[in-house]
Order: sequence, then C-alpha cells, then structure tokens
Amino acid sequence: MRVAFISFHTSPLATLGGKDTGGMNVYVRDAACELGRRGIAADIFTRSQGNEALRIDPRLGANVRVIHVPAGPQASLPKHTLHQYVPEFAEWVCRFVAQPDEARAGPPYDIIHAHYWLSGLVAESLRQCWGVKFVMTFHTLAELKNQVAARDQDRESDLRLRSECHLCDVADRITANTHVEKTQLVRLYGARSSRIRVIPPGVDLARFRPIEQRYARKVIGIPTQTRLILFAGRIERLKGLDTLFQAVAVLRKRRADWDWRDVSVAVIGGDPSEAGQQANEEMARLHSLRSALGLDDVINFLGARDQDALQYYYAAAEVLVMPSQYESFGMVALEAMACGTPVIASDVGGLSVLVQHNKTGLRVRANDPAELARAIERLLDDDALRRRMGHAAACYAEGYSWQKVVDLLLGVYNELAA
Repeated sequence: MRVAFISFHTSPLATLGGKDTGGMNVYVRDAACELGRRGIAADIFTRSQGNEALRIDPRLGANVRVIHVPAGPQASLPKHTLHQYVPEFAEWVCRFVAQPDEARAGPPYDIIHAHYWLSGLVAESLRQCWGVKFVMTFHTLAELKNQVAARDQDRESDLRLRSECHLCDVADRITANTHVEKTQLVRLYGARSSRIRVIPPGVDLARFRPIEQRYARKVIGIPTQTRLILFAGRIERLKGLDTLFQAVAVLRKRRADWDWRDVSVAVIGGDPSEAGQQANEEMARLHSLRSALGLDDVINFLGARDQDALQYYYAAAEVLVMPSQYESFGMVALEAMACGTPVIASDVGGLSVLVQHNKTGLRVRANDPAELARAIERLLDDDALRRRMGHAAACYAEGYSWQKVVDLLLGVYNELAA
C-alpha cells in the first residue's frame, strides 16, 4: 500500500508551538511514521515555505518522505491567504506523481488522507487526477470556533465554512476524533453518519512515559521544591490562557500560606521575545495581562520546545492546565497523561471525552477563573490525589498508542481501496 498525506498549510517537520503548528503536525508525522515502520510507503505533501528546504526530505524514517510543494511565494504566509494557492499545489503534485514508475502499475497511491480543509480541497482535485479515494480529517471545525469567537477578527471565514460543508458531502470517508465530533459533523454540517469513522489521535508511548519527577526537574533545570503548573500549546485566544492567569491571581490572593517563590506557571509555545510579541498580538496581550495582575515573578513564558524536551516538562509538572474555549481533541493533554501527569481541562470538545473527571484529572467550565483556581488548589493541596490521578492517566493513555490508531486508519484505508 502507498498513502499520500496532504498537509497543505503546515509541515510535520515544523517546530511545535508556533502560530500554526500543534497537534495536527504531530498526528501527520506520527501516523506516517507508524505506517512506514510497517513497510507502507507514506508521502506527505506540504507547501514549501523556503528555498532552503529539500524538495524531498527523507528524515522522518524509512518509507516516509516529506515533499515540499512550490505553490505561491516560497515563504511563510498568513493562513487566510493560502486558499488561492490550492489549485497550483494540486496541479504540481499531479504532475510530480505523473512521472512514470516502472515498478508500479495503476494509480501512484492507494489512498489520499487530507488534513485540514485546505488539504481536503487539494485531495478532491487529486482524486480526479489519480482516480483514488480520499479520507478527510478536519482537526478543527470553523463553525465551532466561530461559536466561541469573542471578536470579529477571531471568526473563521465564510469560505472555510462553505468548504467544510462541501467536503463533508464529497469526501469518501471522514475521521472524527471523538463521538462528540461525529455528532457535530452530522448536526452542523449535514455529514452522512455512515461515512464517518471515529478514530482518535495517538500518542508516542516510547517518548511520552512516566519519568521520576525529581529527575525530570533536574533535566530541565528547575529546583526540586518548585510547584510547576504547566501550559503547552499555540498562543491564541481560543487556548484560554487569560483564564489561567486570572485563576493564578485569585489563588495568590487567597493562599498567602503558599510560598509563592516556589510556585511557577510555565507557558510553552510561541515566541515571547519582543519580535514575537510584535508578530503575535495574543502574545503581547498576555504579557501585558501578566504585568497587570502582578504575576511577572510567577508566570514564565518559555517559548516553543521540541517534543524531546516536552516529556521532561510534563513529568516535572504537578499538573497540566488546558483552559481552552474549544479543543477538537487535546493531544497535549494526552501527552501529559502518558507521562503520568494529571490534567485540568475545560469541559469542551474532545477534552470532555479525554479527561476523565476525578479519575485522570479535573474538568472545569471554560472561561471561569474561580472554578479553575479551585481545581488547581485542590490538586496542589493533595499530593496523594495527584499521584493517584497521574497513575490513572498514564494507564488510560496506553489505550491511545499509535499502533492501535494506525490499525484503525488502515481499516478505513482498506475499506476504500478494496
């Protein structure tokens, strides 16, 4: 079998924590690598963002190639401008793969797997070019993001909404992260239930595993006595970091008995430098909010970290907090759980399924600093409870190995390729 992954707007090789890099990048990379380990060829087509990149990059491992497609300027571009380059992208891929392969008769790939709506539009064109069916994974849905958008500039475009509805009609199969997302696709987009398969993202259990907390803190260079509260993810309003900051401010007033010199809130993601704040309005806003709340000595912006470092931050933390307003799944939560760290998360989207309340962590109302503060306080005050939840979280995460997830994906691929 040969599989063509389409990841139009972002590369699986990109550093995580940037503006448009996150769980989807991990999904594409790790799913392709697991296919490669099984001897299945997986090519990942992504838009080239610089002349320095290899056109065909084999670094992810055997049987896996990242192919950088020249479509539009060879530079990073705002996501909302990329739709115009979809036809150019699809045409280049169609021509590229049209080169004769004497070792293979028939279509160049057995299946196309598109990630995000822009990739779905590419996949629709390639289906016509190759005569091969495609699987659609949206990762996030515009309608749900718009329901929680506080400002007009945070709303997704009508073009994206129309395209997602269209793709629900034309995709041969759709994978949903959870049964909640499947219901949303049917109810909000009119997708046919019979075409949807529920397949969650996975987690690399060889990388994300329980590590002794004292050792993890030594690796990342923080004192043993530090009480670390961790956030990891993109720096955007939907992630709800302002709710976390306000919750910490509530706790600082209420818990004068805590030694606040030993409390640290670490924010992993984005670029906290002056240049980064100029480029990302939300990063600048959060810096201002931190100062306004008098938390400059408690909240630390650490910038992006690669996954080899992330495992130690997860293991070093008392708790991971995901105060998102919307989250289709929450791969960061799953990674932290695999490391034996309990999660406090908003009761939204995929987090409502992933985080088992009072078992692997705590769920709270979104945009409620007081409730989030109580949840943080509860876990920091009860070491035994925190350890029990961490152990349960690690056990639960074992059910999300990439081996199990790819078994499910192959079931869908074979269903279409038969």
